[in-house]
Amino acid sequence: MSQAPDDQSTTLQELKGRVAAFVAERDWQQFHTPKNLSMSIAIEAAELMEHFQWLSVEDSRNLGPQALAEIGEELADIVIYSLSLANTLGLDLSQTVQAKMDKNIRKYPADRVKGKAHKYTWYEGKDEG
Repeated sequence: MSQAPDDQSTTLQELKGRVAAFVAERDWQQFHTPKNLSMSIAIEAAELMEHFQWLSVEDSRNLGPQALAEIGEELADIVIYSLSLANTLGLDLSQTVQAKMDKNIRKYPADRVKGKAHKYTWYEGKDEG
């Protein structure tokens, strides 16, 4: 019996391929422009935020199964549109994410920012402490 796909066994390329096939089977490439896809990501992100809008911090950390399922669907929509945008623009997401993480490491050195939540510009020109 085969195991259901999960984060441990599914590659980004497999997900990108599945999204590309879905789009192609419906002839939706004509609608999947960078403009439309970026707008769709923002719209889905707003729908995700809606689930947390009136919750306390504590409640947002203790979600029931129904809420988690609904939030998971919104998050999946964001990821699907993001994968489609990467397909449309010919971006290699693994390289893009790795490059961005390298940049974040430089912008937010752990020894200076640990336990703090400021934007990187807050740390520029500041002494330790």
